[in-house]
Amino acid sequence: MKIVSWNVAGFRACLKKGFKEFFDEVDADIFCLQEVKALRREIPFFAKDYMDFLNPAEKKGYSGTLIYTKKEPLSVMFGIGVDEHDHEGRVITLEYPSFYLVNVYVPNAKRDLSRLDYRMKWEDDFRTYLKKLEEKHPVIICGDFNVAHEEIDVKNAKENKGCAGFTDEEREKFACLLQSGFTDTYRYFHPKEKDVYTWWSYVQGVRENNIGWRIDYFLCSNCLLPQVKKTLVYQDVFGSDHCPIGLEFEE
Repeated sequence: MKIVSWNVAGFRACLKKGFKEFFDEVDADIFCLQEVKALRREIPFFAKDYMDFLNPAEKKGYSGTLIYTKKEPLSVMFGIGVDEHDHEGRVITLEYPSFYLVNVYVPNAKRDLSRLDYRMKWEDDFRTYLKKLEEKHPVIICGDFNVAHEEIDVKNAKENKGCAGFTDEEREKFACLLQSGFTDTYRYFHPKEKDVYTWWSYVQGVRENNIGWRIDYFLCSNCLLPQVKKTLVYQDVFGSDHCPIGLEFEE
């Protein structure tokens, strides 16, 4: 099975920048999108042979997650069951016979860190939600986590320390999630690989010079690791300020 995840930074804009060509070429079994910023009627895209599940934010033109899947799920859940968090369309969960797939767009702490306290509450509640899922099936989580875990995941780590996405608080929460029983699949297979990023600022020259951050991940329950065969980062795919990432595994 091949799963692809991509923060499209506005699906309608990404559709004008080669999304369909990549979608057709990669031919994933499941395609998870974040930051869709659209309602269903506003999306001019039909994926033949796929079912789709959209969780839009209540605020127009903001956030939102979407999944296209060839494989029909047993059940679909939107949000994490906590009202404080479930108005921004940040989570879709698909249940399959042997695993859950969670598509997530984690809240940004904001440049001035004004949303950092909220982010900390989100992290705890999201981790609780995932561990509850694990009581039934192991879990695969993919999406934009809005945090670079280690210094190797940021081009200029020292200069960015304390900035949104690289605060001690956010990094510690991500470490706590991993310690609770999940693995960062890319880093598992590539423990020392440098200069592999998934997000770049729109500032001129930044992406061309690969001055980026790795903030998009595939995590999985530790027990699923033997089934993971390959992880991918499609750094040469444009259309958003993020690039897509992929996971291949045996069910």
